[in-house]
Amino acid sequence: MANVAVYNIEGKEVGTIDLNDAVFGVEVNEHLVHMAVVNQLANRRQGTQKARTRSEVSGGGRKPWRQKGTGHARQGSTRAPQWTGGGVVFAPVPRDYSFKMNRKEKRAALKSALTAKVEEKKFIVIDEIKMDEIKTQKFANILKNLEVSKALVVLEDGNTNAEISARNIADVKTARTNTINVFDILKYNTVIATKAAVASIEEVYA
Repeated sequence: MANVAVYNIEGKEVGTIDLNDAVFGVEVNEHLVHMAVVNQLANRRQGTQKARTRSEVSGGGRKPWRQKGTGHARQGSTRAPQWTGGGVVFAPVPRDYSFKMNRKEKRAALKSALTAKVEEKKFIVIDEIKMDEIKTQKFANILKNLEVSKALVVLEDGNTNAEISARNIADVKTARTNTINVFDILKYNTVIATKAAVASIEEVYA
């Protein structure tokens, strides 16, 4: 079991915690991690691009000039792709880029991403982030005390004040235990999680 330090909001070490190897100590599967990131980005794509082919643009009903005798190359329509205002060759059409991953693959990818952060010493556990009011500066000071800038902060459910306080801090994103994903874990340099959030992650994914 990986044993990591637990810090308070002042950045002082107040204890340690044993992380469950079933979640934070698995063998890292880079292929599944890559597939999970591609899957997430593909599912975000709108796929609404569209251009008109020569059959869809208006005009061009008659030949611009006769077939022979003009000295020009033969042309059948002014809507052909080589003409200004003509249609597009192999024009893009609306399509769905999304694809599915098995549930087991998604879970394995998430565990691999979390394990990688633990191995890189980029997974910080904090005892709690309790805020009586919504205060961005107070949340920024917590990150400063932990000497962290670009971070994904995983909070337990119901910690609304902390979520809103972090909203306007650049390069910081908050997530709940049921919304964490591989892309965000890899995107941010450090993952910060409260003890309650760690317990919840272990309960769901162990």
